[in-house]
Amino acid sequence: MGKQYEIAVLGGGPGGYVAAIRAAQLGFKTVVIDKENLGGICLNWGCIPTKSLLKNAELYDLMKNHSTDFGITVQGLSFDFAKIIKRSRDISDRITKNVELLVKKNKIDRIRGFGKFVSKNQIDIFDNDGKKVDSINADKIIIATGARPKTFPSIPVDRKNIITSTEAMILEKQPKDLIVIGAGAIGVEFAYFYSVLGTKVTIIEMMNNILPIEDKEVSETLEKNFKKRGIEIYTSTKVEKAEVVKDGVVVTVEKDGKKIELKAEKVLSAIGVTGNVEGFGLEELGIKLEKYHIKVDKNTYQANIPNIYAIGDVIGAPWLAHVASAEGIHCVETIKGMHSTPIDYETIPGCTYCIPQVASVGMTEAKARDAGHEIKIGKFPFMASGKAFAAGEREGFVKLIFDSKYGELLGAHIIGPEATELIAELTLAKSMEATYETIVKTVHAHPTLSESVMEAAANAYGESIHI
Repeated sequence: MGKQYEIAVLGGGPGGYVAAIRAAQLGFKTVVIDKENLGGICLNWGCIPTKSLLKNAELYDLMKNHSTDFGITVQGLSFDFAKIIKRSRDISDRITKNVELLVKKNKIDRIRGFGKFVSKNQIDIFDNDGKKVDSINADKIIIATGARPKTFPSIPVDRKNIITSTEAMILEKQPKDLIVIGAGAIGVEFAYFYSVLGTKVTIIEMMNNILPIEDKEVSETLEKNFKKRGIEIYTSTKVEKAEVVKDGVVVTVEKDGKKIELKAEKVLSAIGVTGNVEGFGLEELGIKLEKYHIKVDKNTYQANIPNIYAIGDVIGAPWLAHVASAEGIHCVETIKGMHSTPIDYETIPGCTYCIPQVASVGMTEAKARDAGHEIKIGKFPFMASGKAFAAGEREGFVKLIFDSKYGELLGAHIIGPEATELIAELTLAKSMEATYETIVKTVHAHPTLSESVMEAAANAYGESIHI
């Protein structure tokens, strides 16, 4: 019989390690198990290292195309692709080490290995060769095994020619041309990064717009920007197959009933993710799965076996690191018997970190109308913002959607400078059921980009001063 714990967390990503730390704070004897570095996909292969790459691209784009606007002359501008990649990996390594230190500081046991259920209370640990190296028992077990890129037989990922986001951030050589299949946040961010560095990028998206879950006006604005950058975009387009040939990959698509062949050195498959549910002994234990995700009660995150819980990407959409962390905290507090308000999934911010940035929370205009709301819409363009003008970042807008009857904020959509930071105010406003008046009467500092939020709210009711 292995070491006994009150809570064991299987998986050390932003859901798992956060759940473990909160458990330790609440006095539980806790262990976290992961065969990789802590931090999961987010810190090792997603959120953090990609933001490093995108910052490189943003700075290069600024110096190359806009430095003279600021009275700065740059000669001999160039970049070192290998160093850009190395900077990203170094940042990721440093942050994951910090997480390991946090776990140690909170006196959480850390086991490196692959965990597999033997019973509802026991997990055996195996090394990379499949040899059993340890075993633990726990009163409660939280599954936080995350997700991985979804694959299809017609797009055979070989991680060399047809790649996933993981390979896209560690390529040894910059590709001459790149086809991105899927225009969600991951696809769009890599399209921006490689395009800025000079790769010829083509985006293929099955839905009518890139970033299809965003408000249509936002998606259309980003699409115009990308086309100006020289990115070729195929929307309402179905990928039939991708085939590796001698000097690249040929992608066959269907658009408007016509078959088109596109060719590139590399193809990035960015068509969503699927939960990591295989190999952990879940099915043998009788844990209910639904479409490759663990089925849980979203109020407690309890699976169908009473002492087993699941959080994060492994339980399905929304596949976001901040959601996994929030679920982890709520799950542990519920186990402790604390009063913990259930997560409101209608008030989760979504962010895309290309330039211009995109961020949103709540309903799009179309969804608000479909839900039967009578709405008022307020918009404020960054073109009219003094701070945006001074910073040379005037593209985009803030768009707010209010319920006409009560003035309640239903949705917020931003495309433009620091959108991913500005959305926090609106997320708080929505979570507190704020009205347009609350936002308008809150005095915003001048000059700031956040004034645009106030102005957009005022615009919905014909009160905006600066447009």
